[in-house]
Amino acid sequence: MSDNIDTVNVLRGNLQAKGTLYTQSNFDQGKDKTNFRQFNDARDSVKAFYAKQHTLQTVSYNLKARNDFRTKTRAHMSVWDAMEKLNTFIDECDPDTQESQMTHLLQSAEALRADGKPRWMQLVGLIHDLGKLLFFFGADGQWDVVGDTFPVGCEFDERIIFGKASFKDNEDFNNPVYSSKFGIYSPGCGLENVMLCWGHDEYLYHIVKDQSTIPAEGLAMIRYHSFYPWHREGAYHELMNEHDVKMLEAVRAFNPYDLYSKSDEVPDPEKLKPYYLELIDEYFPKKVLRW
Repeated sequence: MSDNIDTVNVLRGNLQAKGTLYTQSNFDQGKDKTNFRQFNDARDSVKAFYAKQHTLQTVSYNLKARNDFRTKTRAHMSVWDAMEKLNTFIDECDPDTQESQMTHLLQSAEALRADGKPRWMQLVGLIHDLGKLLFFFGADGQWDVVGDTFPVGCEFDERIIFGKASFKDNEDFNNPVYSSKFGIYSPGCGLENVMLCWGHDEYLYHIVKDQSTIPAEGLAMIRYHSFYPWHREGAYHELMNEHDVKMLEAVRAFNPYDLYSKSDEVPDPEKLKPYYLELIDEYFPKKVLRW
């Protein structure tokens, strides 16, 4: 009887966590969301960034970047130390804010916490942009660190920011294989088999999946949170498998906390540090990570 009660309580807890995960966000109900992601009126530096990113993110570059990742350890740091290092970084492709990354990460995590989201999801909010540490580890600029992501090795979709024409100077644009609809992939192959352009999402995803106990939904939030053509515009769905359908729901549940948590209210890192250090230790078995 006792064992059966314990089993029921575990199942109930899982159901409650799932319901909390997918319930609509509350923190952003009073915000005017039309003011976010307005790229047509963005700063010239934002437009220049995307012109460069869309030109240089090629198949050959992405193969090299992944080889470099597998053969090089860039640093050894704790998660909190990584956040503090990132605090000097300003994302030049973000049209909504010029706040430091520490501020953005804490705003995201606190919004998730206020809405009662699962603890692992609060942690994802706290760390989801830590891959931008790439900027300090020999990146060629910001074009291979930040920005909306998209697949390479197949046709560039019109629903990518600034459209297909913005890739005209990319060496893959007229490649007979890479410019075809499915390119080097096949329908339903699954996004785990698709090479998304290299940057902070891909980098952190590979770091976290091997060094944390964050569940699959959280890993998807990290890998795909900048993949706006997919989770917001409906592009590249032909490449999805059944697992991706479930992960899409999770990424969409996370997106408001990344996008709409940006505000003029600056959290106090020292005040919040004890809570989040405990949260980090809960899902990262080792305090020092390989970056």
